[in-house]
Amino acid sequence: MANNAYHDHSTFDAILHFWAKARPDGPAFDQDGRVTTYAEADRLTRQLIALLQARDIAKGDRIAWLGKNRDTYFLLYIAAARMGAVMVPIGWRLAPREIAYILSDTEAKLLFADAEFVDAAHAVAADVSANPEVIEGEAARVAASGFEPADYTPPAPHDPVLQLYTSGTTGNPKGAMLSNANLLGLRNPALAAGLEWHFYEPTDCMLVAMPCAHIGGTGLVNVAVANGVRSLVQAEFTPVGVLDAIEAGATHMFIVPAALQMVVQHPRAASTDFSGFKYMMYGAAPMPLELLKEAVGTMPATRFLQAYGMTETSGTISILPPDDHSLEGNQRMRSAGKACPGVEIEVRGPDNAEVPRGEIGEVCVRSPSNTAGYWNLPEATAKTIDPDGWLHTGDAAVMDDDGYVYIQDRIKDMIISGGENVYPAEVESAIYGHPAIAEVAVIGVPSARWGEEVKACVVAKPGHEIDAADVIAWARERIAAFKAPKSVDVIPLMPRNASGKILRRELRAPYWEGQERQVS
Repeated sequence: MANNAYHDHSTFDAILHFWAKARPDGPAFDQDGRVTTYAEADRLTRQLIALLQARDIAKGDRIAWLGKNRDTYFLLYIAAARMGAVMVPIGWRLAPREIAYILSDTEAKLLFADAEFVDAAHAVAADVSANPEVIEGEAARVAASGFEPADYTPPAPHDPVLQLYTSGTTGNPKGAMLSNANLLGLRNPALAAGLEWHFYEPTDCMLVAMPCAHIGGTGLVNVAVANGVRSLVQAEFTPVGVLDAIEAGATHMFIVPAALQMVVQHPRAASTDFSGFKYMMYGAAPMPLELLKEAVGTMPATRFLQAYGMTETSGTISILPPDDHSLEGNQRMRSAGKACPGVEIEVRGPDNAEVPRGEIGEVCVRSPSNTAGYWNLPEATAKTIDPDGWLHTGDAAVMDDDGYVYIQDRIKDMIISGGENVYPAEVESAIYGHPAIAEVAVIGVPSARWGEEVKACVVAKPGHEIDAADVIAWARERIAAFKAPKSVDVIPLMPRNASGKILRRELRAPYWEGQERQVS
């Protein structure tokens, strides 16, 4: 425990001050060969605060980012977290009207955009009543260097600093508000518990390749910065990029199963030296046991950690530790592990009481990392978080006698395709106005590449023919391409229950026969 490596700070402001003194020359961010040290990150984030202040950004104001993963985005995010502004990263794959909804909902005053998204940002901003100022990310970084580091008052630990949008089961996405205390509060209990994977060497390196608009992207930087190590930032995931990064010294990363499959099955994986790669964290989607065994076999020196969590819990709240992973596979590798230190997990029935071990119920979580709620949505917040502070996840699961959680299915019908959350209701509403379609139901079906993919089941209006390609194109004009159906089934009649509700489970059944339906 030398090198002043351990601290008990749990705000970005205190942590940046700490590492700027303890590891001034240590690399904080590294992208395409540009390295920003902790001393530089400390100064630059305070200069970015001055830039924000010059544009009248105050505590509680929302600022947005439209773009891929960039070191500049992460510095803007930390600057916001230090002074109490709220960063809203927007998925670059979203359709213009989805981007516009988030900008309108947040009333963001500034929209920082990656160079390749500046034109799109201007086009969308012009249609939003708040009319945010658009600033190209790199230009902001250059401009900030002309400011003196700002004086500012850090936010209270529970003030929001990050707002991530999570697709709604119905209607529009919801902005989960996350604070310093949410984002950093589980580190100290984990260190106190002595869990080996929470201790980092000064030379460790976190590969950040998952999208920054997800907790699996931005959340990794929280971990790296808290521990004073390098974040190796890649604009987006590519299997070659991951293999290159591992050979260049990356020691940790988080990955979704569809991406992990592309890495281990890439021709270069067989000749890649994985010996320095310490921890592979995976989760956010179904992980077939055979794929996990293949990954363990491909990286024999790497320790695997399954992470289960969600946006509303600031990421991971349960872990399947390395010791529960084996080359031959075992029952526990089908589970999402056990609650992290500082987290309580219960499986509850419809009466909100815990069910006996081994019985199915809903995963409920009480944790310092739980969001205080959704931005401007008190009713949705009250439906998700009960009066005792338990967050109801919507995932159905069984807990065994040892506390391992086995996710069975989704209580809500969410589809996870390549780590992206897709809600049937959102896709259905995009398809519903198609002139030839009388009824539509959207389901997730197995996909070797993506884990699940989106399928639309449609009933034609009398006298109309339905062309599958036309339906897919229609959907793609209205929602992000990853949400649009990959295939369309034309059926004569929708299966319904006695009260008229469409039985999606019945539509799914033929595709999932013989498959395990599990989520990790």
